[in-house]
Amino acid sequence: MALRIETFSNTSGGSSFFKAAGHPVAAPLARDLVARLEAAGPVAIYDPYGFLASFTELYDLSRVRIAGIYVQDVEKVGAELLGTVAKPVTELPASGARAVLVATFDADRPTANAAHLIPPGAAVLTLDAMRLPAEMLSDRRNYLAGINWATNFVFFRDGAGRHTRLVTANYWAAYGGTGGQRLWCRLLDAEGATLAEWTDPLPGTNATVVVDSADVRARFGLPEFTGSLFVHVLGAAGHDIVKYALDTYGDAAEELSCTHDANAWPSDYYAGLPAPRDGERVLLWVQNSHPCPIPAGAIGLNLMGRDDSFVPYPQVVPPFGTVALDVGRLMPDARWPQQLEVVAGRHFVRPRYEVLAASGRTRIAHANVERTDTRPDPRLPRLAGLMGKGFILPAPVLPLDRFRTIALPTPMARSQEHLPIKALLFDATGRQVAEHRFGNLARRDSVALEVDDWMATAGASLPSGRGHMEIVYDWEAGEQGDGWLHAIFRYEQRHGGHGAETSFGSHIYNTVLTYRNEPQSYAGRPPGLTTRLFLRLGRNGHDAFCCLVYPNSTPWRPVSETDLILHGADGREVARRRVEIPASGSHLFQASATFSPEELAAAGPDAYVLIRDLTCRLFGYHGLMAGEAAFSLDHMFGF
Repeated sequence: MALRIETFSNTSGGSSFFKAAGHPVAAPLARDLVARLEAAGPVAIYDPYGFLASFTELYDLSRVRIAGIYVQDVEKVGAELLGTVAKPVTELPASGARAVLVATFDADRPTANAAHLIPPGAAVLTLDAMRLPAEMLSDRRNYLAGINWATNFVFFRDGAGRHTRLVTANYWAAYGGTGGQRLWCRLLDAEGATLAEWTDPLPGTNATVVVDSADVRARFGLPEFTGSLFVHVLGAAGHDIVKYALDTYGDAAEELSCTHDANAWPSDYYAGLPAPRDGERVLLWVQNSHPCPIPAGAIGLNLMGRDDSFVPYPQVVPPFGTVALDVGRLMPDARWPQQLEVVAGRHFVRPRYEVLAASGRTRIAHANVERTDTRPDPRLPRLAGLMGKGFILPAPVLPLDRFRTIALPTPMARSQEHLPIKALLFDATGRQVAEHRFGNLARRDSVALEVDDWMATAGASLPSGRGHMEIVYDWEAGEQGDGWLHAIFRYEQRHGGHGAETSFGSHIYNTVLTYRNEPQSYAGRPPGLTTRLFLRLGRNGHDAFCCLVYPNSTPWRPVSETDLILHGADGREVARRRVEIPASGSHLFQASATFSPEELAAAGPDAYVLIRDLTCRLFGYHGLMAGEAAFSLDHMFGF
């Protein structure tokens, strides 16, 4: 029961049509268009560019009397659409239609090309009837240009002493935008109803952008809510992805968590969802990303590697609605370290999950897109001589006197039947101190590695009490690899009981050799060999911290040349510090210990640190510290 819509392709990128057709502003206009078609009598549908199938997934045309469906691509003649065999558009005059729907945006040209084929007296309707206002478009000449659809969903909640805060920067202005970027927001409750809508100007180039649920609630006089904040950057340039950090914080210091952006393209599957421990609840927060309901039974959970274990969610999720799937109720026998696969059917963006511990503490993290388009590459083991460690998944080992660190490898592609992997442990200076071989894990295997146990077994130590690990392929254990290594990294305070977790995937780091699109480059062709990461600073006495890891697939520069640049909320530079990170080493710092009180005061509220390095690609994790009461952690984003 997956939606048959195009969302994202790793060859062509993100699809714009489903965003344009399903935008909250477009949805009521689309329903009006459908009502006009229902009243028009026999309707011929001309589908010049193949958008009709996606449109009908979002809007119900079952009550429209279809006189025929017509296409211009001769290779699509004879295909079945809406239970009707598609005909060439040259047969449109014989349709007997009283109305013709040209199923595309920017329909003037295809409509003009087929004008002589439209039955006399027939009304002509197009999807331009559901266009957004011109002032919401960055590129008014091409409605489906990706830059027009810099949109995303945010899990947004305010109530019971818990709040959420989106933090990002106006990086679009730095990509050549003409200025005047604005942020259009619509807050939707759990039923998908609109609670508030507003448009605010974005600050200047690289200035901080903050949307806080407590501020929104006070601004509009709202009751408690849990739902979605739909955001749309107007006037975007250079980047159609809305990246952000999302902090969950509370009136009490013990409430603190953070997670990443939602990934704007709904996927078929998500993975990296942990089963609960005894005494825990795990809630999967599903945000319906479309103007159509999710049917009962259309989404649900599998035990990883067990397609025969599917348990459907038995209720309908309303358009743009938000629900919490209780993992324990759907999968009562699943226990950590087992992990679950989310069957999403392209109905929703990357979901968050919330772990509620028996102590009352909570933490939020996100699942990841499980790829359906990757296959194991038999060349990868043979490339090891050229690519060294090749794909690396790095993660910090936080100070051992305060934190436990746990890693759980997670299959993240439907084709992954085995994971031949090992973990390498490094101290902060880049010295490898231990190796753990997982072997050739089967898809259904869930094996958690606790660093305490690993070090004890290996007789290893970290002289500084901290470092990082790298999960890499172990070609001696097996030869099935696709480069899509993922893991959940869980961190627990030894005293106080607070926890945080994050998950991410592997990349090739710091080699001039390339494999496919690796080492990944966010701007231009690979290899990507520089760093630009965003570290937001905290409010309410929270101190930001960051762990930077310098992984190397092949030998690279012996030390990094990393600048930590403190910016005010308006984007101006206030101070900078240079740090040198050894190859295969790491650097852990807190903002309060890196910059002076005077510098932080000069930067002001909502300041941030830009981590910049022109000599190597670093990977980073960031979070907030609330003294000894709580902490948060997730991987960082760049722009």
